[in-house]
Amino acid sequence: MIIVDRMLAERQRDSRPIRVALVGAGFMGRGLVNQIVNSVPGMEVVAIAARRPEQGERAFTEAGVEKVVHVDDAAALDRAVLAGTPAVTPDMEAVTRADGVDVVVDVTGAVELGARIALSCFEHGKHLVLMNAEVDATVGPELARRAASAGVVYTGCDGDQPGVQMNLYRFVKGMGLEPLVCGNIKGLQDPYRNPTTQEGFARRWGQDPHMVTSFADGTKISIEQAVVANATGMSVHRRGMLGRDHPEHIDTLTARYDVDELRALGGAVDYVVGAQPGPGVYVFATHDDPKQRHYLELYKLGTGPLYSFYTPYHLCHFEVPNTIARAALLGEATIVPVGAPTVEAVTTAKTDLAAGTVLDALGGYHYYGEAERADVTARDALLPVGVAEGCRLLRDVPKDGALTYADVELPQGRLVDQLRAAQAAMVDLVP
Repeated sequence: MIIVDRMLAERQRDSRPIRVALVGAGFMGRGLVNQIVNSVPGMEVVAIAARRPEQGERAFTEAGVEKVVHVDDAAALDRAVLAGTPAVTPDMEAVTRADGVDVVVDVTGAVELGARIALSCFEHGKHLVLMNAEVDATVGPELARRAASAGVVYTGCDGDQPGVQMNLYRFVKGMGLEPLVCGNIKGLQDPYRNPTTQEGFARRWGQDPHMVTSFADGTKISIEQAVVANATGMSVHRRGMLGRDHPEHIDTLTARYDVDELRALGGAVDYVVGAQPGPGVYVFATHDDPKQRHYLELYKLGTGPLYSFYTPYHLCHFEVPNTIARAALLGEATIVPVGAPTVEAVTTAKTDLAAGTVLDALGGYHYYGEAERADVTARDALLPVGVAEGCRLLRDVPKDGALTYADVELPQGRLVDQLRAAQAAMVDLVP
């Protein structure tokens, strides 16, 4: 990212920093504010929108910012930007409407709110960086289409696993190899974890128990790998992905895939549990040129047919400023859907669910997510995990049963359902 470093240095020298606003001020949001304020010349956080403005103030305070002003609308926010004073607000549209904001970062992890943030950004000409894979996996293809029409960048972020995988995918493809697997290395996978079982871990790290549960129960990995699939055109071997246990180095996993099968799928997203180095991500790729295979073997990548490339870490908020800079300075997305969805995350009962149950939030007690081919999701009218919250069950669903649209009554008036309908029309999928 040397070119970005140089461009940011120029912005700092010319007193023209990229002006960033966050929506959300939780654990990751506070980390990002601290990173930009203290480690990213040429960029500044001008505003934070949060339901509880005191959380935004806390984020600035923890980053060492002493003076903050509270504002109620875009006009007041613009005055604060001109005065050089960071602002906090309870109004999400204050940051999407303000002229003094260049890039908005969604750090909410909420699907319905994330969809509303996105459309407001597009309407008002703001680039949008997502630390919200949940909304991208649910309606990302439609949001990407609308962003392109609006002439703004819509992108997932560096540092989060999908962005790290996409950077590695591009690196490998740029060398002339054919990427066939994009994967994620996990330390734990248990679909029946819930906020009670994860409460101690969440408390230790100052995180939300529902978010931590979504990591442990497989929902997050399904969401993230759907995002990667939709950015690469890849598929999955089966519902839930292969998800093997593999307590060895990731390099040795190449032998467990079949190249012809992978090519027939158009490539596959996957994950593995217990491999080293963890946590990290991997891309397995092949090369048809025997001369180049000779060089790859010389460079200690083995004899193929699959070659292993991996990144042994993902540094989340530390890397997000790279995405912000890429969007604002280069008009480039880190990771974005390339068309109609190829993979979605569907809703699976975590326990026996009775008719009349109103489904709780992601990472809760009622369901977990599983990656599935988008054509199967459409054919069987499976319920995407990103639209499950707030749905009322019309009939009993057994543990590990996949929920369908016929099983639920949708909440009224949601934007996400409108966007799902528009997204389905991209390829004449139903519902």
